[in-house]
Amino acid sequence: MKLSHLLLSVTLLVSSTAFAQSVPVKKADGILVTSAGMTVYTYDKDVADSGKSTCNGPCAANWPPVSAKDVKPAAPYSLVTRDDGSAQLAYKGKPLYQFASDTKAGDRNGDNLKDVWHVVKD
Repeated sequence: MKLSHLLLSVTLLVSSTAFAQSVPVKKADGILVTSAGMTVYTYDKDVADSGKSTCNGPCAANWPPVSAKDVKPAAPYSLVTRDDGSAQLAYKGKPLYQFASDTKAGDRNGDNLKDVWHVVKD
């Protein structure tokens, strides 16, 4: 293998590793939001540190999980495995969701909905 190919391979490996370690959420205005600025929520029926989400099927259509594909989070973030086998991001052990009725960055239409959905305050 040529040295230039080896260096390119190492660069790609380092780049993909660095990318895989970032989480797809950030703090804004005292809450967690996605990288696109969409509000992130937790569900009271999820048990912290259980490694599971209780919002599946029709629930997940209204409350899409925050995907954790290719993410290697560090505390306070972690991963849960969904019923379909996909990875979902969790914060302090609680799975994270978006709300389908939030249409633009900054919307918080799901906060305190049915007294079980809450924005993630930090």
